[in-house]
Amino acid sequence: MAVYQNSEWVKPTRGTVFDSIYKPGETPILSGIYRCIGCGHEVVAEHSRAFPTQNLHQHTEQQGAIRWQLVVCPNLSVSIQEKGR
Repeated sequence: MAVYQNSEWVKPTRGTVFDSIYKPGETPILSGIYRCIGCGHEVVAEHSRAFPTQNLHQHTEQQGAIRWQLVVCPNLSVSIQEKGR
């Protein structure tokens, strides 16, 4: 789980940008911290670089498919994404 020290630096939101799910090798729309839904592993992803391939991040059958979901992103990124919809 992502953690933070100063609550003044983060703010909750229900933006739709947090609903997208990405597979290994796909490229996210936004930079940020992403969490694997199956195992809880977190990575920092850049909007212009693909997620780790399945060779670099593997699961057991019980963990299911590898799926990445946005946890935290820069506020500017959310503003840009929401305006583009």
